[in-house]
Amino acid sequence: MIEAVGLTKRYGERIAVDKLSFTVRPGQVTGFLGPNGAGKSTTMRMILGLDAPTSGRVTVNGKAFAALDNPMREVGALLDAKAIHGGRSAYHHLLCLAQSNNLPRRRVDEVLDIVGLSGVARKRSKGFSLGMGQRLGIATALLGDPRILMFDEPVNGLDPEGILWIRNLMKSLAAEGRTVLVSSHLMSEMEHTADHLLVIGRGRMIADCTVREFIDRNSALAVRVRTPDSALLAEVVTRAGGKVTAEPDGALLVTELPLQRVGDLAFERGVRLHELSPLQASLEQAFMELTRDSVEYHAAVPSTSQEIR
Repeated sequence: MIEAVGLTKRYGERIAVDKLSFTVRPGQVTGFLGPNGAGKSTTMRMILGLDAPTSGRVTVNGKAFAALDNPMREVGALLDAKAIHGGRSAYHHLLCLAQSNNLPRRRVDEVLDIVGLSGVARKRSKGFSLGMGQRLGIATALLGDPRILMFDEPVNGLDPEGILWIRNLMKSLAAEGRTVLVSSHLMSEMEHTADHLLVIGRGRMIADCTVREFIDRNSALAVRVRTPDSALLAEVVTRAGGKVTAEPDGALLVTELPLQRVGDLAFERGVRLHELSPLQASLEQAFMELTRDSVEYHAAVPSTSQEIR
């Protein structure tokens, strides 16, 4: 378990992390989300003792990371997959870590097999693709067979098969009762992987809830309706307080009225329905809605009419 209480980090006048309090519990995948510059990486570095908090505290299984007797057996982390000597092979990189942390030699072969790098174990890592480097970083995190795992953007560079693999790996680790914290900008993947979410913006906690609760709280439920009597239904729904938008395919998108109410209105007026279905926003849409005021960098959309001179 990871616990933070009032965790704060300042760099001069800038507050990178502002009084964060949260708990990452075992048995579930916790997604750690936020726009660029929100403080996610700084928070993860403080959990691992790489940065000291200005105030507040964060503990791993009740202890500061620096106080752990065998840190690699308790916490495994992937923060930067490039943090490896390019002249070393995957095998010798892991062997060096195993020997310096009093881990059995056989564990090196085990994790190489888990991440699918056994066939290239003796090749120098400088020749690895981005995806292979990610797999080696994940193998490093798994080396001590820890009960707590932290991954920062673990799917970077992975192909679709690799993304599915890491998704299933994280779920299986959580199912074993381990604590899994994953930071990612890939919302569609988090929607399929995470059970719980911690969302921060400008260093502050703005959501601590399940994925379903997050989507429900930060998006409006819409109802999609198809009917040959579109004009009549639109009039009836509008009079009842709903808002109607025509879709390109001829369907109607109704908001501010529940699905059951739309169905009842259609029945009462004898409107024949070909489709009546709920539309729930995706995690990405809900995330964008909640964090739009916390985005630090806003890019302008270039005009196609502008000429370069």
